[in-house]
Amino acid sequence: MNEDYILIRFGEISTKGKNRKLFVDRLKRNIKMVLRDFRNVRYESTRDRMTLVLNGEDAEAVMARLKNVFGIQSFSLAVKCRTDLESIKETALASVQEQYKPGDTFKVSTKRAYKQFELNTNEMNAEIGGHILRNTDDLTVDVHSPDIHLRIEIREDATYLTFRDEKGAGGLPVGSGGKAMLMISGGIDSPVAGFYAMKRGLEIEAVHFFSPPYTSERAKQKVIDLTKRLTAFGGDIKLHIVPFTKTQELIQKQIPENYSMTATRR
Repeated sequence: MNEDYILIRFGEISTKGKNRKLFVDRLKRNIKMVLRDFRNVRYESTRDRMTLVLNGEDAEAVMARLKNVFGIQSFSLAVKCRTDLESIKETALASVQEQYKPGDTFKVSTKRAYKQFELNTNEMNAEIGGHILRNTDDLTVDVHSPDIHLRIEIREDATYLTFRDEKGAGGLPVGSGGKAMLMISGGIDSPVAGFYAMKRGLEIEAVHFFSPPYTSERAKQKVIDLTKRLTAFGGDIKLHIVPFTKTQELIQKQIPENYSMTATRR
């Protein structure tokens, strides 16, 4: 089956109330920025979910980037079908037959967002599981530790079938919590601070004080590389590189040695 959809689930965003749309819109913007190389991807969002339509783009490459985007709790590659029982049965059987090996075990879990569907969750699990068993050789049920876990999400407009959930980065979308300036050096502390600030929704700009010949071009490049690494979590970051040599020399000349570090930081 053609797994041409990715279902994105929200985590902390789901706790928001009337302003939830602002967080969802910001997450959508960040995802578009991270996936801007994938020009064929189409984006659909609701209050509780977001769906990416791949339109032939490389699913594994797209998912590799989604893993780092703050605001995503989890996501799954999915097959889409009509919300009617026969279509779901046919799609589920074909999907499992593509996945399984003789001797495998499986389990079916249904989530029925569309409550008017003709079968309830337990009835749906039994109906789909029975249909798969009757039409597949050497496949058995294991509800505790299955080799194949088929998840079915029934919505009014369509039904989605998935086999694995990928863990997202969690947190809040970058930019949903205001802006901050990150003073970044070539060490580990400042990029880690930037990482956690972004995870709480802050949009950051970075500033680095460059003092040649006391600091090298290699050190400056390391700062640039670290900043680029941070962009994977929510989009572009503006980096300001400030020439600091003359100021540093003036501080060393006019400020007592015991206070030079304090003055430099101020």
